Amino acid sequence: MITAFSALDTVVTWLEESIGIPPQVQENLLKSLIVIFILWMARYVVLKVVRRRTSDVRTRYQWQKTSTYVSVALGILVIGRIWFEGIQSLATFLGLVSAGLAIALKDVLTDIAGWAFILWRRPLEVGDRVQIGAHAGDIIDIRLFQFSILEIGNWVDADQSTGRVIHIPNGKVFTEPQINYTKGFQFIWDELAVLITFESDWERAKEILTEIVEKHTEIMSEHAQEGIREASKKFMIYYTTLSPKVYTSVKDSGVMLTLRYLVMPRRRRGRQEVLWEEILRAFAKEPNIDLAYPTTRFYKLGEGGDEKNAGEDNSRKGN
Repeated sequence: MITAFSALDTVVTWLEESIGIPPQVQENLLKSLIVIFILWMARYVVLKVVRRRTSDVRTRYQWQKTSTYVSVALGILVIGRIWFEGIQSLATFLGLVSAGLAIALKDVLTDIAGWAFILWRRPLEVGDRVQIGAHAGDIIDIRLFQFSILEIGNWVDADQSTGRVIHIPNGKVFTEPQINYTKGFQFIWDELAVLITFESDWERAKEILTEIVEKHTEIMSEHAQEGIREASKKFMIYYTTLSPKVYTSVKDSGVMLTLRYLVMPRRRRGRQEVLWEEILRAFAKEPNIDLAYPTTRFYKLGEGGDEKNAGEDNSRKGN
């Protein structure tokens, strides 16, 4: 034991003479390293136990982030008291630190405040589909200075993933609107426009579309009723009807029949595919229904109708 203490004194003396580190500073460094090691080991043991007891990715992620925040906070407090023994008041210590950093690290502090706001108010969580400014995607990580989303949309249709990860500063929650697809009311309204020719039997087409959209969204409407009741506890959300509907309008190229229905945000493209396939099969059996598309008609003199009208058409075209 005496030999160990002698060796330690020798190391302390050598560090003081060679590098110029006073014994008190060396002691504080050693204490700080011990605190960091203990906190790291405690976090490691906790995460190992969690991984053994659950395979749920979300639960593991939450434990990982929470243990990180707790260990860092404890480390700052304990190490701060080691190096600032003369400052007995925690409020005084934090006040001195924040005053020195407020001006130099304005954006960083804003991001930290945004992180605290996200944890407190929970406008968004890991797994939510959100849009912040021009960026939309699924939140895959929330950290002290930024949160990350897996981008959707952009050049990819129907809100599907592009594969890109976008890192957004937490401070954006104070300056940009946060559009949450999944928090509160769990469904979104989607529309599918079907254009048929003027010569088609639009009433029959509307009947077919109504049958198809009701068949594929009936269960969705029932679940949406439950979602409305839950959402109304926090927000003033109410709808007079949640059943799907087909609207009729007239466009330049034909009659527009628009299907409006509820869908889960991540199932939008799949739902559209199912509906379109049903529509194409049903219309194929109807000889009086044709899909419309932009066309150009040309008339020759003496063909396709009245010669006078054809002549007027030609004169308008400069022939």
